[in-house]
Amino acid sequence: MDQQFLVANDKEPPGSSHMFAIEGNDPPSAVGPGPVPVFQKAVPALGAAYKVPRLVISDHTHVFRKKHFPNVPAQQWNDWRWQNRNRITTLEALARILQLSADEQAALEYHRGSLPVGMTPYYASLLDPANPAEPLRRTVVPSMAEFTRLPGEADDPLSEDGHSPVPGLVHRYPDRVLFLVNNYCTTYCRYCTRSRMVGSSDAARAVTRTQWENALAYIQAHPEVRDVLLSGGDPLSLSDDRLEWLLQRLRAIPHVEFVRIGTKIPVVMPQRITPTLVRMLRRYHPLWMSIHFTHPNEVTPEVAEACERLADAGIPLGSQTVLLKGVNDSVDTMKRLYHNLLKIRVRPYYLYQCDPISGSGEFRTPVSKGLEIIQGLRGHTTGYAVPTYVIDAPGGGGKIPLLPEYVSGREGDDLILRNFEGGQFRYHDPLPAGENGANAGVPANGSLSAGGTSSCISA
Repeated sequence: MDQQFLVANDKEPPGSSHMFAIEGNDPPSAVGPGPVPVFQKAVPALGAAYKVPRLVISDHTHVFRKKHFPNVPAQQWNDWRWQNRNRITTLEALARILQLSADEQAALEYHRGSLPVGMTPYYASLLDPANPAEPLRRTVVPSMAEFTRLPGEADDPLSEDGHSPVPGLVHRYPDRVLFLVNNYCTTYCRYCTRSRMVGSSDAARAVTRTQWENALAYIQAHPEVRDVLLSGGDPLSLSDDRLEWLLQRLRAIPHVEFVRIGTKIPVVMPQRITPTLVRMLRRYHPLWMSIHFTHPNEVTPEVAEACERLADAGIPLGSQTVLLKGVNDSVDTMKRLYHNLLKIRVRPYYLYQCDPISGSGEFRTPVSKGLEIIQGLRGHTTGYAVPTYVIDAPGGGGKIPLLPEYVSGREGDDLILRNFEGGQFRYHDPLPAGENGANAGVPANGSLSAGGTSSCISA
């Protein structure tokens, strides 16, 4: 019963999750001309015989497709089902498109268990074939460093399993739950928070219809739950009908006020954001979407068009970015990413300190680096481009925001503030009778340290 519900049909690609299903009845892709500038809609470029493509193909990706998939027309390339069926999942397939380093090859040969290697052909087109240190390549191609476990790291450092009242549901905050709807991603990030479970062939980690039903029953029985975040894996790897079935059930629960979808698919497989999918999603407002962006090189014409479709459907879009050493740990890189996101109507939401997942040490920066980035953004660009920098506290403590030191202290009835340029300013702020600076959350002398006093909030 469970398997019949979850498996799409006998055409399901090898290695795909039980929760993945092939979408049906989507209109065919149009044949497109290829190169189009970033943020610009596709226009006919090669005469009347060519139609405007359903999804633009960027110049760089067009060259990649012609080199590595010469017999695949644009119509097929722009079909998300083709992208999924042709995911690059083996050493041999990677070696055909990348000049693998000795370290990468050793890691691919050594790997066993969950967090498999996998990426869509589209996302592979964004990687530098000759440079193992290229940012996006580092995030999806394994290295031997991921097999080294450092002090403080754990397989489940956020204690998601410990806050799971029923399998697949995490209830950490009072009024919201995290619903892990599958364990499948089309592209696997090497620093994944759920590396213990994603892509796992372990039957204990399989997601079934019974698990969905139990999670829905828990939400139904807890009227304090007003916000449901769908994650996984990746919810957008579900077929339209499976995803709609779930949204219908959630929207039928009176106390669920809105639903969020956490996903990276608009970034790694923008072809998935079809008109059919968007029309379905807009029926379930209020619906929000958090998209996992990592680097400005991900904001391509394809991704811009996919996000535009979602935004036009009235879905508010936010980005969630993990701070990664050697990938995006500079003010300039983050500023370019966030500026590019605002152009495509995605609001920077969270910048995460990299979770202490087992084997993630090569990616983790000091917290001071994140504070430096926030300080380099605040005041130097629009406030819309400044996310909240957070640590998701080990042990299930939730998200704790960190800020540079903008409150320097207090002198009498004046609060001493520091602006983005380092200038000192007085703000007249008399305290109510009987209070002093210390018990008001502001030191009478000295400064308020990053993350100090009452800094714990929920997302």
